[in-house]
Amino acid sequence: MAASFLSNPTTFLPSSSSLTSHKHTLKCKPVMCRLPNYPPHISKRSLSINLTSLFLLSLTGNANAAILEADDDLELLEKVKQDRKKRIEKQTVLNSANKDKEYLQDVIYTLSKVGQAIENNDLPSASSILGQTPDADWLKKANAALSQLSSSPEEKAEVDTFNSSLTSLYSSVTKNDIEGSKSAFVDSASAFEKWATLTGLTGQLKGL
Repeated sequence: MAASFLSNPTTFLPSSSSLTSHKHTLKCKPVMCRLPNYPPHISKRSLSINLTSLFLLSLTGNANAAILEADDDLELLEKVKQDRKKRIEKQTVLNSANKDKEYLQDVIYTLSKVGQAIENNDLPSASSILGQTPDADWLKKANAALSQLSSSPEEKAEVDTFNSSLTSLYSSVTKNDIEGSKSAFVDSASAFEKWATLTGLTGQLKGL
């Protein structure tokens, strides 16, 4: 069989009529051409207008930021001025409050003596120094001075703590409660010292 194929090689080739028929049946498909995506045309004038607009917007934003910053600076400056004015007024009141400072100095001396008595477990002496009730004359004068020289909420809060602790001190001394007396004394002295620090009287009162 192989020999017959070799002897007649035309058996592998199509006939001329066959080729002719294929020519009529074959059709060429057109190639679809795609246009490149070129960027849209931008004129120099439109580009210039866009850049100018962006520049103006940036200037507007910077101007607004500068205005806000200036407002903050003015607000801060005004606050500093008000705080300085309050300090000056406060110092003027303290400098002229000689009588009130005498009453407050009596508080320091009285509490110092009471503290020594409590440290020695001598509550009868502590009671004698304090007075029988919280209506003692030295305490009335002290509260008048504390009220006169207290302006901020923090200062007034320490005055309340001082009076509350003193009430506990009177009660503990009367009950002969040594531990309660020590605790109430420490609270009273601490509140008074904090108040003096807040008002700026620490350097003007002796014994603190």
